[in-house]
Amino acid sequence: MLEGLIGGLFNGVSIGAVLLIVALGLAIVFGLMGVINLAHGELMMFGAYTTYIVQNAAQEIGGIAPDIFIFVALPMAFLVSAALGLLLERSVIRYLYGRPLETLLATWGVSLILRQFVRSVNWPIAIGLVIFAVLFGVGRWLLNRYTDWDRISQWANPIFVGLSAAIALVAGILIQNAGSNQFTRAWFSTRNVDVATPNWLRGGVTVGTSLQFPYARLFIIALTILCVVAVYWFLNGTAWGLRIRSVTQNRGMSACLGIPTDRVDALTFALGSGLAGIAGVAVTLLGSVGPNLGVNYIVDAFMVVVVGGVGKLVGSIVAALIIGIAVYLVGSGTLALLFPPTEAFQPFIDFFNFFATTSMAKVMVFALIILFLQVRPAGLFPPKGRSVEL
Repeated sequence: MLEGLIGGLFNGVSIGAVLLIVALGLAIVFGLMGVINLAHGELMMFGAYTTYIVQNAAQEIGGIAPDIFIFVALPMAFLVSAALGLLLERSVIRYLYGRPLETLLATWGVSLILRQFVRSVNWPIAIGLVIFAVLFGVGRWLLNRYTDWDRISQWANPIFVGLSAAIALVAGILIQNAGSNQFTRAWFSTRNVDVATPNWLRGGVTVGTSLQFPYARLFIIALTILCVVAVYWFLNGTAWGLRIRSVTQNRGMSACLGIPTDRVDALTFALGSGLAGIAGVAVTLLGSVGPNLGVNYIVDAFMVVVVGGVGKLVGSIVAALIIGIAVYLVGSGTLALLFPPTEAFQPFIDFFNFFATTSMAKVMVFALIILFLQVRPAGLFPPKGRSVEL
């Protein structure tokens, strides 16, 4: 029984580590800007697919590359997801600050677009996107240089975006019709793909007769600790971290003191999106990668942020561990086995056996979270400061 409890606690901590690394970027974005980003799971999905592409390149190279590709995939996934998040913030989110319902709907729409993009993307679509980016980027640079862009941007920008998109669309359709089946085939389609775990992450540490700690889960726990330490250092040991904390406490006063709040928003959204990419790398070690990968984690990540306290790093850590351990102990039936098999405890055993599946365990934990939020609506560690007190 003791080995089963220790194994259950370890698996719960590993689940909590996955939830924490997913929720870490969400906690920063939600805590600073109050943006409910429903596309956060899709940013994690892009990190997972980046890992898949890096793995395929490593297998083509051969040698020791398949064993060390994970260390290349981590920064690559961070950069890809951060760039996508920055593009999302600059093109959509920045126009919706202070409008939570519109932001919720917009990011939900973006999540659907990104999922369908992964299912459909092929060479013609990729070339069309490159054509659009070149036309838009070069055209904007020319207009900024040779015209009074600030005066004409309100009506010229939509027209310019439409023209660039129309040219790119026509080019993509022509390439699609002229290309071969191999050239126009979808890169990923709707199927799930597998990322091969490096050899040194296979197996685990065996303790006793039946207790084993898998290397992959130990690596995820270590990666989560590293990310938490890095985020803590950035927020508390750098000038930009100080600006982020200042804007979190009081945006209006920060703007009056000369802090560029728009740049802080962009940096924060990029940072949170990059952390989602790293979470995507982590979840590839636990299962296959598909277009719906982010949907499986987004609700749990929001629960971690809300229970821990908006914008509170310590609160997210505690909440992730509590939720992860509770879901595993209840869902695996470990909690029911802790009760003595006597008639007095049989109602408790039957009760926890009823919830002894992953889906039912989540139902029970979410119900408890709802009850908890009735008592502490601001979470375990409520935010403090003048903006909160007002």
